[in-house]
Amino acid sequence: MKQTLKFEIELDANNLPLNIEMHASDDAANEKEIKALMVSAWAAKTKETLRIDLWTKDMPVNEMFIMYHQTMMGMAATLERATGHDKLASALRDYCEFFAEQTEIKGAK
Repeated sequence: MKQTLKFEIELDANNLPLNIEMHASDDAANEKEIKALMVSAWAAKTKETLRIDLWTKDMPVNEMFIMYHQTMMGMAATLERATGHDKLASALRDYCEFFAEQTEIKGAK
């Protein structure tokens, strides 16, 4: 079975994102008001990470900090599950704690 996940980006005259929408073929992950998007993919042949980072003009910096924090926490959990390397995952969580303190987002949603 194949699934499709599609992102539609509305651009302004300067090609800056105004709005981002996500559509899933099974309708389970449709979202019409995305303010930022980070996608990473591993290119096996070249052994490189391919990345797309987009954000709309009206994405508040504080919300960007929260997004980064949540993304890094998710990466720590995935690292631990995928590799069993709890020491590295714990170190990443420690950094996330520092990041939250420095950006003053602790407890924010």
